Amino acid sequence: MNNFRMRGIMIAIVLVFGLILSLPTMVSLLSPYQLSEDWLGPVGKYIKQVKLGLDLQGGMHLVLKVDTDKAVAGKLNIIASSLKSEMQQKRIHYSKIEAVAPNAIVAVLRDPADQDKLSGTIKEQYPYFTDPSTEMVDGMTALKFTIKRDEAQKIKDSSISQALETIRNRIDQLGVSEPSIITEGKDRINVQLPGITDPERAKKLIGETAVLEFKLVDEDHSLSNAQAGDIPQGSYIAYMKETNEPILLKQQVELTGDTLNDARVKIDRASPYISLDFNSQGARDFERITGDNVNKRLAILLDNKVYSAPVIKDRIAGGKASITGRFTDQEAKNLAIVLRSGSLLAPVEIQEERTVGPSLGKDSIHKGVIAAGIGGILVIIFMLVYYRASGLLASVADAIHLVLILAIMSLFGAVLTLPGIAGMVLTIGMAVDANILVFERMREEIRLGRTPKMVVEAGYKHALPTVVDSNITALIAGIVLFQFGTGPVKGFAITMCFGILTTLFTTLVMCRWVMEWFVNKKNVERISI
Repeated sequence: MNNFRMRGIMIAIVLVFGLILSLPTMVSLLSPYQLSEDWLGPVGKYIKQVKLGLDLQGGMHLVLKVDTDKAVAGKLNIIASSLKSEMQQKRIHYSKIEAVAPNAIVAVLRDPADQDKLSGTIKEQYPYFTDPSTEMVDGMTALKFTIKRDEAQKIKDSSISQALETIRNRIDQLGVSEPSIITEGKDRINVQLPGITDPERAKKLIGETAVLEFKLVDEDHSLSNAQAGDIPQGSYIAYMKETNEPILLKQQVELTGDTLNDARVKIDRASPYISLDFNSQGARDFERITGDNVNKRLAILLDNKVYSAPVIKDRIAGGKASITGRFTDQEAKNLAIVLRSGSLLAPVEIQEERTVGPSLGKDSIHKGVIAAGIGGILVIIFMLVYYRASGLLASVADAIHLVLILAIMSLFGAVLTLPGIAGMVLTIGMAVDANILVFERMREEIRLGRTPKMVVEAGYKHALPTVVDSNITALIAGIVLFQFGTGPVKGFAITMCFGILTTLFTTLVMCRWVMEWFVNKKNVERISI
């Protein structure tokens, strides 16, 4: 009997905790009110309402396409830029070296005798290029190095992974609760932002490539001559962001945002600017660049727009720099977020956009609650008519089963979606089905003339394998759906899995204890079933 009493106490504890954990969610779903954080004193702040998905609280759904070919082109441009320094150090005389679409680098040599030297350099440092093909360009030898297909695919896959992580970092800084960011196909990313209040800002931050580059200003050649068409080799014309004033820059990238450690908004004379802090490698490179180019101008570019081009007055140690401009507070904050969360290896394009308004979400919740209510009432009527008092017990267990689902979701921080509500409605029938299996076994025992105590014991004993087997197989299917499904499928699988667990508890633990209490404590002579 002590064991029986302990089981009763444990069941009561589970029910009390389940009711407390689920109460904030039930109040918000069934009424226009919400419980404050201090509704249960100091403990109340730890009991959170179940988070609602995009389809219930409104928000934004985006499908992004990552231009993976641009990632390969960007990698080739970086390699071409690095090779220029290598070739100068090894005295390989060249006319130009550049990346060419879609997957190659072409180097035009002034001296054909340097072919083997260049081929050896590339084979040593970049073994993922094929052996070069040779052709003549303006009477000079041109070598074309093509990147191998598997390496190009690695770059594309890396650009998808990096885009996924970068977008996730940016969205985290927007403060969106429970965003969903997953890959879809080979080059697409599916983004769901529940409760977003500023869709335009979110789109701008997500799609911003934010390539940060430092390039030297070409002060050895005439800007006016370049504008007239005489652009010197290795230079190009860029434009200042604020004034659209032309400026002649060297093509070689001295430093990129990959070495950036942090970016913060600071205020100087009521004007915001971006303070940059490089990592150890970036700090060393920045110190070398500034030390080698004192009294020269260093341009700071973001997405090929020149934000500033200050004169280097001295060697700058410590890895500190700043981007100044006529920023608004919001522009400065957005730029800092993009820089801080990392740049995208490849640009992303919004291919699909849907906005779900909160009114539509409320309507979905209302209809879902009505569906659950109608389903529950019909089940209760059937159980009362067919199983009488035992049916009433099963109906009460069904209601408790729903409360426990919400409690578990609150405990684990799960998200409730519209398919999730459908999963809860489905488990109403599954929970009753487990009790029906037990009740039918008990009816068989009654027909054999057993006593009420023997009926209850034998009914649960014989029904146990069937109830467990049927629910475990459904649980396995739910786990597979959750593991491999996306979006709505996962929402359905979550409530289905939690519902199966609560079904086993309410049927095999709680209802059995109540039945045993009646036949042992109340000494009923006949079970109403």
